[in-house]
Amino acid sequence: MIALLSVAEIRAVEQAALTDLAPGTLMQRAGYAATNAALDLIAGPHEDARVLVLAGPGNNGGDALELACCLAKSDVQVSVLLFADPARQSPEAQLALQRAQTSGAQFFDTEAWRNLASTRWTIVVDGLFGIGLTRPIGGEMQALIECINGVTCPVLALDVPSGLDADTGQVVGEFGIAVHASHTITFIADKPGLHTGAARDYSGEVQVAPLDIEERHFPTPHAWLNDASQFSGTLRKRPEDSHKGSYGDVAVIGGAHGMAGAPILAARAAAYCGAGRVYAAFIDAPPAYDGAHPELMCRLASEFDFSRATLVVGPGMGSSPAAHDLLARALHAHGALVLDADALNLIAAEPGLQQILTQRKQATLMTPHPLEAARLLACTSAQVQADRLAAARALASRFHATVVLKGSGSVIASMDGIAVINATGNPGLATAGTGDVLAGVCGALLAQHCPVWEAALAAVWLHGVAADNLVRQGIGPVGLTASELLPALRAALNRLAQQHA
Repeated sequence: MIALLSVAEIRAVEQAALTDLAPGTLMQRAGYAATNAALDLIAGPHEDARVLVLAGPGNNGGDALELACCLAKSDVQVSVLLFADPARQSPEAQLALQRAQTSGAQFFDTEAWRNLASTRWTIVVDGLFGIGLTRPIGGEMQALIECINGVTCPVLALDVPSGLDADTGQVVGEFGIAVHASHTITFIADKPGLHTGAARDYSGEVQVAPLDIEERHFPTPHAWLNDASQFSGTLRKRPEDSHKGSYGDVAVIGGAHGMAGAPILAARAAAYCGAGRVYAAFIDAPPAYDGAHPELMCRLASEFDFSRATLVVGPGMGSSPAAHDLLARALHAHGALVLDADALNLIAAEPGLQQILTQRKQATLMTPHPLEAARLLACTSAQVQADRLAAARALASRFHATVVLKGSGSVIASMDGIAVINATGNPGLATAGTGDVLAGVCGALLAQHCPVWEAALAAVWLHGVAADNLVRQGIGPVGLTASELLPALRAALNRLAQQHA
């Protein structure tokens, strides 16, 4: 598992480690690790490579200068633009500058950046601003970054792409700018802001360099990257001596007039992911059966016994009085519960429903997208997106539930403040119905007695992997449909279960 540390935690680790090390040790280690990352990006002979190193005023710039020194000693043609007053640099960065100046690296006047686009670079290294940036980048530096973002070669960011908030994954400032890196090497530990929100469009492939810091200096993490090791133990190979009752019942409650497709998608997903029996319970008159999957049992929601199944409530539900009453019934039910879509909007609009939800003792899993999360938190979707981890944690705490805040780098949060960022998935999921599919997967795993935390982690991971596998096959991301996820989900789930049998 890969731990994610906040900027404050990284600073504390760094300070603790420095008490045992000579000045400049961590900067030199960072420079050496970054050099190896840069060399890995050079396809041909080192002496033919041309690397542009952009070094800023802080220790991130010092890391870049150490890299410039190491690359020059590896026979790489290195050009350095130093955007800093050497007299105002830290002692460690000043020493790195001296080493770089005597290494064979060429230093140019900073105005030379205007010719950046006309040069064929092998790599551009972004060492302008690190994790300490708090103000949006503007002026001439903004124009420089716009120029960097126009190059066609790989861009290697040191620690974090300049302009990106390492805690939140958002570009610093409402009208700020950030480097679009193809690769990021991040130091000491991974950061949440490299994996959620806007970050996935800026950080590229992320590599972690721990800098050989002793484990005793690290805190207990409260955030992680999602991976199969966190939930695979709950996905067991099925025994031969089993039957449909062994794998639970799922009932999807929704389907107001004109919105029958949403509960059908969720119900099909539950069936494809192993629920023993699946019901689609409609607020409006139910269809006789699902023509594509007649094994689904279609019912009228008002006549369905909510005590007999794991409930997935909300897909295509609408906001009618009938929808409200069915949601209230579901909240009082004694089984596991998935709340999605219109169920979340109804809860956001009524304190009475919120009170019932917070008093539930059974497993509850909420799957809002940012706008639904904003309604639940009485804020704007922009505020949710500004700090996705904080928003997911706030929802989990307020409603006593496990929460999946959907989006790029979906965040799974527990009531005790643990947050996990999911790294699977792609823009193919940005289409109608994929959220209904995710809700159905959650319901299927809960029905098969998967604990709610592991069910959330597994469902989000599998949902993303299914989309990734389809894109690798040439299906999407443009035009990928929610229905196409279903067989890919089944294949991914079976493959994972076999691997961890």
